[in-house]
Amino acid sequence: MDDLADFLRTRRARVDPGSVGIPVDSRRRVEGLRREEVAHLSGVSVDYYVRLEQGRATQPSAQVLDALARVLGLDAVESEHLHRLTGRPPRAERSAPGGRVRPELMRVLDLITDGPAFIVDHRLEVVAANPLAELLYGRPMKGLNIARHIFIEEEGLTLYAEWDACTRDTVGQLRLAAGKYPDDPRLTTLIGELAMHSDRFRKLWARADVRSRTHGRKSYIHPLVGDLELHQENFTVPDETGTELVVLSAAPGTAAHDSLRMLASLGASSGQGGNRKTSGQRASTE
Repeated sequence: MDDLADFLRTRRARVDPGSVGIPVDSRRRVEGLRREEVAHLSGVSVDYYVRLEQGRATQPSAQVLDALARVLGLDAVESEHLHRLTGRPPRAERSAPGGRVRPELMRVLDLITDGPAFIVDHRLEVVAANPLAELLYGRPMKGLNIARHIFIEEEGLTLYAEWDACTRDTVGQLRLAAGKYPDDPRLTTLIGELAMHSDRFRKLWARADVRSRTHGRKSYIHPLVGDLELHQENFTVPDETGTELVVLSAAPGTAAHDSLRMLASLGASSGQGGNRKTSGQRASTE
């Protein structure tokens, strides 16, 4: 395994820390990434990666190799070589979808007026949203990354009533996306950014859980209308764009249904989605 160890060490040394979201200052003396940084970004323990780089760990899984290839920025030839060094056949390359939304799907989104609805790509980045979704989130949603919102932004720490459950679902969905699209540089950059800025994300990522949420309860704490216990349905778009239509609803006659109507009326009276500011921050459960 000496060839594998040498290959990992040399590839690690050439990675620009800034390219994976690691801030660099004048005190840094290491060329490239540190071992613990590669381990955190790849979702493996530091001890395991050290043993792997020292040639003392044998037969790493294909999932671990794919994660290392993403973090180390390996191209197709290098990734194939990495698999070959461990005796594993390389996985077939699968390019990331472009995320282009068909006009017909946009029309469907426009038809949903009684509940928040939005379209996300495999990176959990919002491609489009209806007005009630923007009122729920208190901001324009196009370009908003749900994972970054939950783990890094202050608004996300206060908006989601069941924040712990949301973090587990989010990491599981990103794990699933990383397995499907191991060569997506934007996804790799996002995962690196989250790992460097959130202890909670690093701990969950290391579990290597995968999830594909299709429906379930989603609770919010909204600064204007209070608690909102909604039902979420995720509809996978039947094409190769990697997008999902997410629809939130409340049963008629419930407090949440009345609150959604109130939120819609507040938006209509103000003429906009309403940019809100949150006060306070959820206590860390990490």
